[in-house]
Amino acid sequence: MHEDVERCVRAVQSKDARFDGWFFTGVVTTGIYCRPSCPVVPPKPENMRFYPSAAAAQQAGFRACKRCRPDASPGSPQWNERADVVARAMRLIADGVVDREGVPGLAAHLGYSTRQIERQLHAELGAGPLALARAQRAQTARLLIETSALPMGDVAFAAGFASIRAFNDTVREVFALTPTQLRDRVARGHPARGHSAGTAPEPGESVATLSLRLPFRAPLCPDNLFGHLAATGVPGVEEWRDGAYRRTLRLPNGHGIVSLRPQPDHVACTLALTDVRDLTIAISRCRRMLDLDADPVAVDDLLRTDPVLTPLVDKAPGRRVPRTVDAAEFAVRAVLGQQVSTAAARTHAARLVTAHGRPITDSDGGLTHLFPDPAALAALDPAALAFPQTRRTTLTTLVAALASGEIDLGVGSDWTEARTRLAALPGVGPWTIETIAMRALGDPDAFIPGDLGIRVAARELGLPTTPAALTRRSASWRPWRAYAVQYLWATGDHAINRLPAA
Repeated sequence: MHEDVERCVRAVQSKDARFDGWFFTGVVTTGIYCRPSCPVVPPKPENMRFYPSAAAAQQAGFRACKRCRPDASPGSPQWNERADVVARAMRLIADGVVDREGVPGLAAHLGYSTRQIERQLHAELGAGPLALARAQRAQTARLLIETSALPMGDVAFAAGFASIRAFNDTVREVFALTPTQLRDRVARGHPARGHSAGTAPEPGESVATLSLRLPFRAPLCPDNLFGHLAATGVPGVEEWRDGAYRRTLRLPNGHGIVSLRPQPDHVACTLALTDVRDLTIAISRCRRMLDLDADPVAVDDLLRTDPVLTPLVDKAPGRRVPRTVDAAEFAVRAVLGQQVSTAAARTHAARLVTAHGRPITDSDGGLTHLFPDPAALAALDPAALAFPQTRRTTLTTLVAALASGEIDLGVGSDWTEARTRLAALPGVGPWTIETIAMRALGDPDAFIPGDLGIRVAARELGLPTTPAALTRRSASWRPWRAYAVQYLWATGDHAINRLPAA
């Protein structure tokens, strides 16, 4: 979009927040870059320069605006909509792969050479993977500086910097302030846009707790999003408590507990982490689970072109697709949920968690375990599973494929290849594959015409009820069929469609 200068200028002049994260505006007269909705007086069009990423604006010599916090804007929706190499690379960078494994590790995940990855990212985003990861580290550093009492040395390494010097130089270059000046600015009453105050661990404690705000593009309908997560939650791993969805997180350097509470203009997020180096990754996974980087206006506008869906969209616009923080976990749960009720699926999952999950301590609620990873489940005894032999075989085969890496469902995975490999497993049919594609892989066009709830909704709305006919009828909903599923599900009276009672 940054190449469409006229459209970008109109977005900046109208302060249109829908385009935050789509592009960034560099102002040549001030040397700063902003989000489109920046509250200051818009610059003259001839003084605007447009960039596809914050990293590209930084590389061009611009520093982040202190008013609009462009680094804290919602992410570009295209990285979760697309399945090409650049989109997969951006999802992996957001998940911290470059910080953990470097550019060679990123290239290995994608099956390309480092030179190819560099070239493709530069061509589309104006910056390479190191610059993109550096921009993400700067954003994390600013968050920790402004919302915690951590010593600056701890902030530097928690944000992923290799040295204090690199941390200081980057913060000064990107924000035109030293780390101490950033913290002092908050103390003087200039809170960070998009974030709220947090707390650092007291001496002797092993958990750091930080509170922040997760921005999104309006509108957002929280009913099906949080309702689905709460209604299908696994006891001990997930819960709804005091108006918030809470769950445990397995992270690269430790584990955590997140509490997510819907608010009118943001999602309030409280993270308790055993290692603050996981902050960026935890935020990225929570945003992905809640589908907060989606462009609801584009989705709803297309779905409204179908007269059958128009009243459903108008009734509650902005529905998101409830996804997951752990794709392997969700794949296991999808198999457990084959041909059984939501309650039965939760019971089966809870038994696996109790038997194989890692116990954790939750001082603020009733969470007790991390969901077991494929390696832990690889040792389970099929005879202990309380369901038919065929499903036991399906589950153990899936777990083995996930544990060995034969099937990759991670954020950088190839959606087509993942579907093909899942289809080769015994007992994994179209419903399971598309459910995993929708909620674990994040494919916005995943569609489950054989789902019972979809068939019931189709019958009530006068749509075809056979999978083949409904699939043909859904062609006009592409590439947003996963969102159409949410609107169709919403026609039923089920707990997944409403926020739990207080």
